[in-house]
Amino acid sequence: MLTIVQTADGSNTIYNPQIGENYHSKHGALQESRHVFVNSGLQYFLDRTEDLKQTGGAVKISPTGEDLEGAVRTMVSILEVGFGTGLNFLLSADLCDQKQINLNYTGIEAYPLTKEMIAQTGYHQYVSAELWQQFNAQYPGALSGEVSINSNCKLQIANCPLLSFQSTQQYDIIYFDAFAAAYQPEMWDEAAIGHTIQYLKPGGVFVTYAITGNLKRAVKALGCKVEKAPGAQGKREMLRAER
Repeated sequence: MLTIVQTADGSNTIYNPQIGENYHSKHGALQESRHVFVNSGLQYFLDRTEDLKQTGGAVKISPTGEDLEGAVRTMVSILEVGFGTGLNFLLSADLCDQKQINLNYTGIEAYPLTKEMIAQTGYHQYVSAELWQQFNAQYPGALSGEVSINSNCKLQIANCPLLSFQSTQQYDIIYFDAFAAAYQPEMWDEAAIGHTIQYLKPGGVFVTYAITGNLKRAVKALGCKVEKAPGAQGKREMLRAER
């Protein structure tokens, strides 16, 4: 039976007894999500893109959209392996709302949580009330196809195993947030990593909380530049890669 567990930073996660692991770090669900995925992934990508614009370099980013006032707005696409509680999505969508960035977000989740379980996480306190309400209302629909969370954000959750996921789309950023290799080794083998990286655009960013020799070698073999980045609380390092 899934249970709500409080982590060290006061934020909640969910314990899955069948896997024997939490959905987030026991050192802090919120701090891990912000550090590994939002700051080291999404914000890193946005900062790098802005630097390229200012220096006149080649900008690797999604097509731009137009807002109601006609100003050009950035569009960012994210693929998450292991959608889980939706915390990474919520924090990413909230940041994009604040920055007026259009977000196209796809999650992959073989065993989706119920709407009722997600509502118990308490993540409403970390994002805007409107975003939280719309996410909860649209979550069931997102498991069947693309839904609009608000005018800036579209979400779809592929309810299937990773290796069964197929898409014609490529993504600017990939969040790899599967359960640890000690609990789900099949999610970290060469087949799983290769299947995932094929959806990363040239110039795109891949981030995960883990870093091992096998993982680094697998990602490098797929043509990515691998970097050891500072890890979240409880981990010295994490992996970030650029294609």
